[in-house]
Amino acid sequence: MPDAGPTAVLPRRPLTVGELLDSAVLLLRDQARLLVPLGVLLALAEQLLLHPLRVLAAARPPEWLPVGDRLGTYWLLLAAGAGTEAVIIALLGNPAARAAGAALLGRRARPRELLRPARWVATLLFAAAAGCAVGLAGLAGPAWFVAYGLLGALIPALVVDRVPAYRAPGRALRLAVRGGGRAGAIRLLGYLGWWLLRLGVGLGAYHGLQLLGLFDVQAWALPIATVCWVAVNAVAYPALACLDAVLHLETRMRSEGLDIRLSRAPAGVPEPVLLAVRR
Repeated sequence: MPDAGPTAVLPRRPLTVGELLDSAVLLLRDQARLLVPLGVLLALAEQLLLHPLRVLAAARPPEWLPVGDRLGTYWLLLAAGAGTEAVIIALLGNPAARAAGAALLGRRARPRELLRPARWVATLLFAAAAGCAVGLAGLAGPAWFVAYGLLGALIPALVVDRVPAYRAPGRALRLAVRGGGRAGAIRLLGYLGWWLLRLGVGLGAYHGLQLLGLFDVQAWALPIATVCWVAVNAVAYPALACLDAVLHLETRMRSEGLDIRLSRAPAGVPEPVLLAVRR
């Protein structure tokens, strides 16, 4: 089976951190027709779910910073936001992981293929569990970093490795801490980078409209801020899901020799069998 080559979305070799981030963006570019529309729907649902908490916390758009002494409610809002982000990234991780698996084998998966049923019930359950774990960790402050960093391989382990559902959390944790926690640290680095980008683009778009002076932006602050954040999150969330997918496969190549296994595989072996973990 031929190597995908150095210019592929996901080369069959261990990658540097920069190459991993590039691979995630390339994967998103290849699958933007599916992942970005899904990201729009999920990001819009997130904004609607968080709106009541923002009202209770007196958080004002576009920064959503609190006005007055409502720190407790605002802290709950931050934790809830962290939880919804984890749910969305996990849900997008199902098609992203399958697309990454196809890319590793040298082909581009079609959107229709990625929408076919592929352990979606388990994905929904694990996405909800990941959201609860990250949200609860967010209430404890710094514990969020640990929870988010450790759960990146949860959906890829379920969908690509095809391990039994009860084994997926344990495998995700083991992969995250291998090599001194390299995978978990890269996941956090990717989140930080996209968080800064989201802030810059989201707030920049809103305040840019104010500077243009075409209309009274303050009078339409809520819908305009919602559109800005939905737009930027619709790209950021799929990008983070793609990072989880390529990072998972790269960790397997680095620590389990997946690249060697693929190079030695005979022709005609089905793709799911090639990528599945040997039991």
